[in-house]
Amino acid sequence: MKLKNVLIVVKDIEKARQFYHDLFGLTMILDNDGNMILTEGLVLQDEKIWKKFLEREIIPENNSCELYFEERDIEAFAEKLERLYPDIRYVNRLMTHSWGQKAIRFYDPDGNLIEVGTPM
Repeated sequence: MKLKNVLIVVKDIEKARQFYHDLFGLTMILDNDGNMILTEGLVLQDEKIWKKFLEREIIPENNSCELYFEERDIEAFAEKLERLYPDIRYVNRLMTHSWGQKAIRFYDPDGNLIEVGTPM
C-alpha cells in the first residue's frame, strides 16, 4: 500500500491554488469540479463538497495536523511569504530550534497549518 495524496479543505479553490503555487511552486495536475490535484500529492477540495460528504461543519485552525515543507534558503522564503501575503497569520515567525533547525509556522488562508523548516 502507498499513501497517494493529502487532502485539505478550502473555501476558494482558485485562491488556494494560487497560494500554493506562489509559495511552494505547486502546479495543478487535474481540476475535477471542486477537487484539484496539485503536484507533490496535495489535493484541494471545496469546502461545500466536504461539508456535504461529512455532514459536519469545517473547523479552521483546528491544529490537528500540518503540511510540512523543507527549504534550504528559509530566510528568502520568509521574505517572500511576508511580501506576497503580508496578512498571513503566524503561529511562529522564523525561529531556530534548540537542535539548530530553522522553522516558520503559519496558517494558509483557510486555516490549514503549515510548517516550513530547513532540512535536517
